[in-house]
Amino acid sequence: MADAHQAPDTQVADGYLQIKGITKKFGDFVALDNISLDVHEGEFICFLGPSGCGKTTFLRAIAGLDIQTHGMILQSGRDISTLPPSERDFGIVFQSYALFPNLKVSRNIAFGLENRGASKSEINARVNELLDLVGLSDQGDKYPAQLSGGQQQRIALARAIATKPGLLLLDEPLSALDAKVRVHLRHEIKELQATLGITTIMVTHDQEEALTMADRIVVMNHGIIDQVGTPVEIYTEPATAFVADFIGKMNFLPGQVAKSGTVTLGDISLVADTRNFGPGDEITVSIRPENIIVLEDADSHENTVPVLVKEMEFLGSFYRATLVSPKMGNIEFGADFSINMTRRTDIKVGDKTTVLMPSDRLLVYPKGVKFG
Repeated sequence: MADAHQAPDTQVADGYLQIKGITKKFGDFVALDNISLDVHEGEFICFLGPSGCGKTTFLRAIAGLDIQTHGMILQSGRDISTLPPSERDFGIVFQSYALFPNLKVSRNIAFGLENRGASKSEINARVNELLDLVGLSDQGDKYPAQLSGGQQQRIALARAIATKPGLLLLDEPLSALDAKVRVHLRHEIKELQATLGITTIMVTHDQEEALTMADRIVVMNHGIIDQVGTPVEIYTEPATAFVADFIGKMNFLPGQVAKSGTVTLGDISLVADTRNFGPGDEITVSIRPENIIVLEDADSHENTVPVLVKEMEFLGSFYRATLVSPKMGNIEFGADFSINMTRRTDIKVGDKTTVLMPSDRLLVYPKGVKFG
């Protein structure tokens, strides 16, 4: 298991966009610390992390809006490290849409094409094509203020791709929208990106957006990359405790390595992967709430824990239970119980039961990990 404070090697095979050893300093503050990453052609990448982790600074360095202090950026083999934004091949969409309020929708979309000297017929054809593509073919004569937030964001997307850039950059494009519109539009953006095959990088702090939209997620923390992987890899195999804590819900339980392949939590012994630790090491054992299973039979199992159900919170499709185990020093931890299981077992607050913590769902990290 990687150390919680050590950025893993993120270098992969050469890609369409190659970022090599990027460092960005603002005075003495290091916003990006020697970051390397390759993005493949046609890929949808999400930069994910909490506020202040460096993800927007990273995007702005790629765009040339904030030139890096050190390092190199290559796009299709071309060194764009010090080029101004106007000489880089990208379209960008901001959280605030940044549409021109005094121009009609059609003129907003046409803006980049006009600057490139395209003919009037080419511009009209492209604008109509894009309006149809984003489902707003009848809105070209309106002003941005006459559109909803979701419609304005679609127009911002259409304007960004009007010149057929090789790279699309999205800076928190959905965060200003309400929840229902956000969910709908993220599917539209992903479908549009797949249809066009355009290489896309999106900055977000919303883990659900990243998990549902990205081909790969780049999890950032304090100016470094903690992990790069597919959504499934990031969720099920978090490389550091920070990633485990930031993505989804996670229980963190203090323990100790008893011997190779076995950890102890109080008086409970559990089988777990301890390959990076030795006997006697103090560690943190983690497991997601949905991976804790109530045993409904009398068969013997390894990794069982007797518990008391202290609280149960109804969350619609499942109950989130707070469990306490006297044999683990009365530490509280969470478990998610399905509606069907809860009805079948009639489990309720105050009950004593036994839960299973499957060995292949336990992750082991160093003691005293710090997050965010």
